[in-house]
Amino acid sequence: MLGVFLIGVPVASMSGGDHEAEIALLKGAAVRRKLRNPWKTNAEGREQEMRLEKFRVHEFRSVWDSGDIEVGDVTCLVGKNEAGKTALLKALYRVAPIVNEDAAFDATDDYPRKEYGDYLHEVESGKREPAEVIAAEYRLELDDIAAVEQVFGSRALKSQTICLTKGYANERTYNISFDEGAARAHVIAAAELTDATRATLEMAASWGDLKTKLEGVEATVEVTRLLAFVNVIFPDDGSHYTFNKILSSRIPALLYFDEYYQMLGHENVQTLIQRKAAGTLKPSDHPLLGLINLARLNLEDLLGAQRTTELVNKLEGAGNHLTRQILRYWSQNKHLQMRFDIREARSEDPEHMRSGQNIWGRVYDQVHWATTELGSRSKGFVWFFSFLAWYEDVKRSNKKLILLLDEPGLSLHGRAQADLLRYIEQELKPNHQVIYTTHSPFMVDPANFNRVRIVQDRGIDADDPLPKEEDGTKVLTDLFDASDDSLFPLQGALGYDIHQTLFVGPNCLVVEGPADMLYLQAMSSVLERDGRTGLDPRWTITPVGGSGKVSTFVSLLGNQKGMKLAVLVDVAVSDSEAVEALYKKRLLQRKNVHTYSDFVGSKEADIEDMFDRGFYVDLVNAEYAKQLNGNIGHSNLNAKLPRTVKAIEKYLERYPLNYGDFGHFRPARYFTEHLETLTTSVSDNTKTRFETAFKKINSLL
Repeated sequence: MLGVFLIGVPVASMSGGDHEAEIALLKGAAVRRKLRNPWKTNAEGREQEMRLEKFRVHEFRSVWDSGDIEVGDVTCLVGKNEAGKTALLKALYRVAPIVNEDAAFDATDDYPRKEYGDYLHEVESGKREPAEVIAAEYRLELDDIAAVEQVFGSRALKSQTICLTKGYANERTYNISFDEGAARAHVIAAAELTDATRATLEMAASWGDLKTKLEGVEATVEVTRLLAFVNVIFPDDGSHYTFNKILSSRIPALLYFDEYYQMLGHENVQTLIQRKAAGTLKPSDHPLLGLINLARLNLEDLLGAQRTTELVNKLEGAGNHLTRQILRYWSQNKHLQMRFDIREARSEDPEHMRSGQNIWGRVYDQVHWATTELGSRSKGFVWFFSFLAWYEDVKRSNKKLILLLDEPGLSLHGRAQADLLRYIEQELKPNHQVIYTTHSPFMVDPANFNRVRIVQDRGIDADDPLPKEEDGTKVLTDLFDASDDSLFPLQGALGYDIHQTLFVGPNCLVVEGPADMLYLQAMSSVLERDGRTGLDPRWTITPVGGSGKVSTFVSLLGNQKGMKLAVLVDVAVSDSEAVEALYKKRLLQRKNVHTYSDFVGSKEADIEDMFDRGFYVDLVNAEYAKQLNGNIGHSNLNAKLPRTVKAIEKYLERYPLNYGDFGHFRPARYFTEHLETLTTSVSDNTKTRFETAFKKINSLL
């Protein structure tokens, strides 16, 4: 059943006292008896709240048809700049905005620009209806269903979902699967009627027919009561009543927040009162009004306060509340305190604040003993604070909300973005659904890639014009269809997570490359099988990609709290200064820095020199058998070169490989792949060198 709900009708007029009075028109049995609930609870046994399950956007800005966008507790729309992420949120927002003035679509501003002329002509000439922009499907909560059953019984509502649509006609329509016959049957069955009257009424084919039949039977008290209720429904039907009187006020409001809602840090109170009265509030006004509400004040209180102390105390209370909240999730500076003040305007104040009273927001830094205006702080801090001010006020009203956050981490440092993700997870998700957009890897939670939806404008990524059905912003369900630019935030998040989980731990042993990691792991296994000491499993071996990157890696991670770092690297005479700099510059203690030369007994050594030279040459011969012009004999190598790898490279300059290049990794891989057969060939001297190194490194724990 499709019905129309006009956006201009205030939500309050469709619920509350009127609905309760109409329920009272029904006989007590219909109200008092416990109704069977056919809908199941969720896996945790909790009643489900009304939730947005999916939405779809058509013919709006860069979007021709987004495709269905499935929504969960937290949904992350990822895409590059200009992909259309904001367009998706703004289209969804207008189906149920928390700010009524934001509800209207405007084809002049919002219809895809290059087709606007043709669209306008078709609408004006009657060739098509105004486009439907947004379709949003919701799942009802058990309390919503029980409210419908209270009036129309358990068989009237045939589905647990409703769909809201809205377009350039700016009429919100609903779609509910509703059985009008079952609803009428329940209303009739619940009434105390004579058998003859009931039999007459049960023949009614519509609500209008039921009204006529009620008017034609004896007007008992029960018939009169039932007729009064049917008159409330008619000339519409049960689904219209169900939506407009029961469900519409239960739909979660959508709170949209982007950088334009950030507080300026100061405002003229009289001007703010005028904008509020005229319904012309600026986006930045809403967080400020939220702050004033948090202080349990209204705008008039700011002008007519009888006691300065009372006014100051209330503003301090609001500031303290927000300070506590923001410092829980703001790791950048834990020494800030929010302060607010009301002062008479001065002649040199900002131009629009030179008369009347002004409200000022300030931030006190307890370390530097300095107070700065809120608007002069970092954009990331102002964003976070402004959102908190508005959200905390709205939350106090117990409104059902869905939060739409457009690029929430745009101005935040990477670690502050992690704080924001933690805030979303711990504070917002338990109470509301959250949909946010981003192009930052740090705003993608690698533990929840199922939340990610890829947003891509295929038109700007295509070399040639596309058919309309393929053009514009799309939300992709298959990652194989996404462009490299669209996937970049996911790749960055995944790469960072893999690095953190596989290669970085509380105890990091830094080595140069993956060959080192393979040799150390394999030799640790060999020693442990012999009952000797291997590398303590608490160490995470971390290859950093070359000796030149060791100092950078240590500098970046060495100061993390709770992390222990040790270094085990190759060394040549030319590298000695760089190795010594690790402890001379106090990046690490001397005992945490080791080279293979410490265990080989020479001034220069690679990890390959921990093995007997003949054994390592045999590894190279086996791995490169097809590329060598005959095996390398270890007696053919220059004995004056202490490093085996350098001696082999020198040999291959005279007798090059048939194809390809020599590298450190392949012999290491061969060793690990054939460890079972090669173990017996590993000399006791080799085992002792590795065991000595492992004992030394383990002692650091």
